[in-house]
Amino acid sequence: MPGKLEGKIALVTGGSSGIGLATAQLFVKEGAYVYITGRRQAELDKAVKTIGSQVKAIRADVSKLGDLDRLFAQIKQEKGRLDVVFANAGQASFIPLGSISEELYEQTFGTNVKGVLFTVQKALPLIPDGGSIILNGSVVSLKGFPASSVYSATKAAVRSFARTWTTDLKDRKIRVNTISPGPIETPIFDTFTKSEEEQKAVKAQFASGVPLGRMGQPDEIGKAALFLASDDASYVAGAELFVDGGTGQV
Repeated sequence: MPGKLEGKIALVTGGSSGIGLATAQLFVKEGAYVYITGRRQAELDKAVKTIGSQVKAIRADVSKLGDLDRLFAQIKQEKGRLDVVFANAGQASFIPLGSISEELYEQTFGTNVKGVLFTVQKALPLIPDGGSIILNGSVVSLKGFPASSVYSATKAAVRSFARTWTTDLKDRKIRVNTISPGPIETPIFDTFTKSEEEQKAVKAQFASGVPLGRMGQPDEIGKAALFLASDDASYVAGAELFVDGGTGQV
Protein backbone atom coordinates (compact mmCIF):
# COMPACT_ATOMS: atom_id res chain seq x y z
CA MET A 1 0.00 0.00 0.00
CA PRO A 2 1.55 3.36 -1.01
CA GLY A 3 2.36 5.90 1.66
CA LYS A 4 0.38 9.11 2.11
CA LEU A 5 3.22 11.13 0.59
CA GLU A 6 4.35 8.63 -2.04
CA GLY A 7 6.45 10.36 -4.69
CA LYS A 8 6.28 13.76 -3.01
CA ILE A 9 9.23 16.10 -2.47
CA ALA A 10 9.24 17.83 0.90
CA LEU A 11 11.31 20.40 2.79
CA VAL A 12 11.51 20.49 6.57
CA THR A 13 13.47 23.45 7.92
CA GLY A 14 15.03 22.92 11.33
CA GLY A 15 14.93 19.22 10.56
CA SER A 16 17.99 18.04 12.47
CA SER A 17 16.31 17.49 15.85
CA GLY A 18 13.08 17.59 17.80
CA ILE A 19 9.85 18.23 15.90
CA GLY A 20 11.62 18.70 12.56
CA LEU A 21 13.49 15.42 12.77
CA ALA A 22 10.42 13.46 13.86
CA THR A 23 8.41 14.97 11.01
CA ALA A 24 11.10 14.27 8.42
CA GLN A 25 11.28 10.64 9.58
CA LEU A 26 7.53 10.25 9.22
CA PHE A 27 7.43 11.94 5.81
CA VAL A 28 10.10 9.54 4.53
CA LYS A 29 8.24 6.58 6.01
CA GLU A 30 5.16 7.70 4.08
CA GLY A 31 7.03 7.79 0.77
CA ALA A 32 8.43 11.32 0.46
CA TYR A 33 11.93 12.42 -0.46
CA VAL A 34 12.83 14.99 2.20
CA TYR A 35 15.27 17.86 2.38
CA ILE A 36 16.17 18.98 5.89
CA THR A 37 17.98 22.13 6.97
CA GLY A 38 19.76 23.27 10.09
CA ARG A 39 22.61 25.49 11.19
CA ARG A 40 24.91 22.80 12.59
CA GLN A 41 26.45 20.31 10.19
CA ALA A 42 27.20 17.67 12.84
CA GLU A 43 23.54 17.53 13.88
CA LEU A 44 22.44 17.38 10.24
CA ASP A 45 24.80 14.47 9.58
CA LYS A 46 23.44 12.65 12.62
CA ALA A 47 19.85 13.26 11.49
CA VAL A 48 20.57 11.84 8.03
CA LYS A 49 21.93 8.67 9.64
CA THR A 50 18.86 8.44 11.84
CA ILE A 51 16.44 8.84 8.94
CA GLY A 52 18.43 6.47 6.75
CA SER A 53 17.29 7.06 3.17
CA GLN A 54 15.31 9.39 0.91
CA VAL A 55 16.79 12.40 2.70
CA LYS A 56 19.32 15.12 2.03
CA ALA A 57 20.61 17.66 4.53
CA ILE A 58 21.57 21.18 3.47
CA ARG A 59 23.17 23.48 6.00
CA ALA A 60 21.23 26.75 6.04
CA ASP A 61 20.21 29.50 8.44
CA VAL A 62 16.68 30.54 7.47
CA SER A 63 17.28 34.09 8.69
CA LYS A 64 19.95 34.55 6.00
CA LEU A 65 18.51 35.11 2.54
CA GLY A 66 21.71 33.98 0.83
CA ASP A 67 21.43 30.62 2.55
CA LEU A 68 17.83 30.30 1.36
CA ASP A 69 18.78 31.19 -2.20
CA ARG A 70 21.44 28.48 -2.16
CA LEU A 71 19.02 25.97 -0.64
CA PHE A 72 16.30 26.45 -3.24
CA ALA A 73 18.77 26.58 -6.14
CA GLN A 74 20.01 23.13 -5.11
CA ILE A 75 16.50 21.72 -4.72
CA LYS A 76 15.51 23.14 -8.11
CA GLN A 77 18.54 21.58 -9.75
CA GLU A 78 18.10 18.17 -8.10
CA LYS A 79 14.31 17.69 -7.94
CA GLY A 80 12.71 20.61 -9.72
CA ARG A 81 9.80 21.02 -7.34
CA LEU A 82 8.60 21.00 -3.72
CA ASP A 83 5.20 19.49 -2.99
CA VAL A 84 5.35 20.14 0.76
CA VAL A 85 7.08 22.85 2.77
CA PHE A 86 7.16 22.63 6.56
CA ALA A 87 8.55 25.95 7.83
CA ASN A 88 9.52 24.55 11.19
CA ALA A 89 12.82 26.26 12.07
CA GLY A 90 12.49 28.52 15.07
CA GLN A 91 13.99 29.58 18.35
CA ALA A 92 12.61 30.41 21.76
CA SER A 93 13.98 32.62 24.51
CA PHE A 94 12.12 33.40 27.69
CA ILE A 95 13.09 36.84 28.97
CA PRO A 96 10.75 39.09 31.00
CA LEU A 97 9.79 42.57 29.94
CA GLY A 98 12.43 44.94 31.27
CA SER A 99 15.32 42.65 30.33
CA ILE A 100 14.70 42.21 26.59
CA SER A 101 17.70 43.17 24.48
CA GLU A 102 17.73 44.36 20.89
CA GLU A 103 19.86 41.32 20.04
CA LEU A 104 17.26 38.93 21.46
CA TYR A 105 14.49 40.70 19.55
CA GLU A 106 16.37 40.63 16.25
CA GLN A 107 17.45 37.00 16.60
CA THR A 108 13.98 35.75 17.51
CA PHE A 109 12.11 37.74 14.88
CA GLY A 110 14.87 37.01 12.36
CA THR A 111 14.39 33.26 12.61
CA ASN A 112 10.72 32.94 13.52
CA VAL A 113 9.19 35.66 11.32
CA LYS A 114 11.69 36.75 8.66
CA GLY A 115 12.88 33.16 8.28
CA VAL A 116 9.36 31.78 7.80
CA LEU A 117 8.36 34.57 5.41
CA PHE A 118 11.32 34.20 3.08
CA THR A 119 11.43 30.41 3.30
CA VAL A 120 7.90 30.32 1.91
CA GLN A 121 8.31 33.18 -0.56
CA LYS A 122 11.48 31.75 -2.06
CA ALA A 123 9.97 28.26 -2.18
CA LEU A 124 6.87 29.39 -4.09
CA PRO A 125 8.32 29.05 -7.62
CA LEU A 126 9.02 25.39 -6.85
CA ILE A 127 5.61 24.57 -5.33
CA PRO A 128 3.12 23.15 -7.84
CA ASP A 129 -0.52 24.18 -7.76
CA GLY A 130 -2.26 22.22 -5.01
CA GLY A 131 0.84 21.99 -2.82
CA SER A 132 0.90 22.22 0.96
CA ILE A 133 2.65 24.76 3.16
CA ILE A 134 2.75 24.12 6.90
CA LEU A 135 3.92 26.69 9.43
CA ASN A 136 5.04 25.82 12.94
CA GLY A 137 3.23 28.10 15.36
CA SER A 138 2.70 27.67 19.09
CA VAL A 139 0.08 27.81 21.79
CA VAL A 140 1.98 30.85 23.12
CA SER A 141 0.30 32.98 20.45
CA LEU A 142 -2.98 32.32 22.30
CA LYS A 143 -1.89 32.34 25.94
CA GLY A 144 -0.10 35.00 27.97
CA PHE A 145 2.76 33.05 29.50
CA PRO A 146 5.29 35.03 31.56
CA ALA A 147 8.63 36.09 30.08
CA SER A 148 7.56 35.07 26.58
CA SER A 149 6.44 38.31 24.98
CA VAL A 150 8.94 38.34 22.09
CA TYR A 151 8.57 34.64 21.30
CA SER A 152 4.78 34.83 21.57
CA ALA A 153 4.63 37.81 19.23
CA THR A 154 6.60 35.92 16.58
CA LYS A 155 4.20 33.01 16.73
CA ALA A 156 1.20 35.33 16.50
CA ALA A 157 2.76 36.65 13.29
CA VAL A 158 3.15 33.10 11.98
CA ARG A 159 -0.52 32.43 12.64
CA SER A 160 -1.42 35.58 10.73
CA PHE A 161 0.73 34.48 7.79
CA ALA A 162 -1.38 31.34 7.36
CA ARG A 163 -4.53 33.43 7.00
CA THR A 164 -3.21 36.01 4.57
CA TRP A 165 -1.19 33.56 2.47
CA THR A 166 -4.26 31.38 2.06
CA THR A 167 -5.96 34.27 0.30
CA ASP A 168 -2.80 35.21 -1.63
CA LEU A 169 -2.47 31.65 -2.97
CA LYS A 170 -6.11 30.67 -3.41
CA ASP A 171 -5.92 30.76 -7.21
CA ARG A 172 -3.11 28.20 -7.09
CA LYS A 173 -5.01 26.03 -4.59
CA ILE A 174 -1.94 25.92 -2.34
CA ARG A 175 -3.06 25.14 1.19
CA VAL A 176 -1.38 27.05 4.03
CA ASN A 177 -1.97 25.86 7.57
CA THR A 178 -0.41 26.28 11.00
CA ILE A 179 0.35 23.66 13.62
CA SER A 180 0.44 25.11 17.13
CA PRO A 181 2.12 22.76 19.61
CA GLY A 182 1.87 22.94 23.34
CA PRO A 183 4.84 21.92 25.51
CA ILE A 184 6.81 19.28 23.60
CA GLU A 185 9.78 17.28 24.89
CA THR A 186 12.54 18.44 22.56
CA PRO A 187 16.26 19.12 23.04
CA ILE A 188 15.52 22.83 23.47
CA PHE A 189 14.58 22.11 27.08
CA ASP A 190 18.17 21.07 27.73
CA THR A 191 19.21 24.69 27.11
CA PHE A 192 16.96 26.05 29.84
CA THR A 193 18.59 24.14 32.69
CA LYS A 194 22.02 23.37 34.11
CA SER A 195 21.35 19.99 35.71
CA GLU A 196 19.21 16.90 35.26
CA GLU A 197 17.25 17.78 38.40
CA GLU A 198 16.46 21.25 37.07
CA GLN A 199 15.44 19.73 33.75
CA LYS A 200 12.99 17.36 35.45
CA ALA A 201 11.56 20.22 37.50
CA VAL A 202 11.05 22.42 34.43
CA LYS A 203 9.37 19.61 32.50
CA ALA A 204 7.13 18.82 35.46
CA GLN A 205 6.15 22.48 35.66
CA PHE A 206 5.22 22.56 31.98
CA ALA A 207 3.32 19.27 32.25
CA SER A 208 1.31 20.57 35.20
CA GLY A 209 -0.27 23.20 32.96
CA VAL A 210 -1.44 20.68 30.37
CA PRO A 211 -4.95 19.23 30.84
CA LEU A 212 -3.72 15.83 29.62
CA GLY A 213 -1.10 15.94 32.39
CA ARG A 214 2.01 15.44 30.27
CA MET A 215 4.23 17.05 27.68
CA GLY A 216 3.83 16.02 24.07
CA GLN A 217 6.29 14.05 21.97
CA PRO A 218 7.83 15.31 18.71
CA ASP A 219 6.23 12.52 16.66
CA GLU A 220 2.79 13.70 17.81
CA ILE A 221 3.45 16.97 15.99
CA GLY A 222 4.87 14.99 13.06
CA LYS A 223 1.58 13.11 12.71
CA ALA A 224 -0.31 16.40 12.56
CA ALA A 225 2.11 17.69 9.93
CA LEU A 226 1.61 14.51 7.90
CA PHE A 227 -2.15 15.05 7.98
CA LEU A 228 -1.82 18.63 6.73
CA ALA A 229 0.74 17.63 4.08
CA SER A 230 -1.38 14.81 2.68
CA ASP A 231 -4.59 14.59 0.69
CA ASP A 232 -6.36 13.74 3.96
CA ALA A 233 -6.39 17.51 4.53
CA SER A 234 -7.48 18.44 1.00
CA TYR A 235 -10.22 20.79 2.31
CA VAL A 236 -8.20 22.30 5.17
CA ALA A 237 -6.78 25.76 4.50
CA GLY A 238 -5.89 28.76 6.63
CA ALA A 239 -6.42 26.68 9.76
CA GLU A 240 -4.62 26.48 13.06
CA LEU A 241 -4.35 22.93 14.35
CA PHE A 242 -3.59 22.89 18.07
CA VAL A 243 -1.62 19.85 19.21
CA ASP A 244 -1.27 20.96 22.80
CA GLY A 245 -2.93 18.45 25.11
CA GLY A 246 -5.68 21.01 25.68
CA THR A 247 -3.35 23.75 26.97
CA GLY A 248 -4.86 26.52 24.91
CA GLN A 249 -8.36 25.11 24.78
CA VAL A 250 -9.70 24.83 28.33
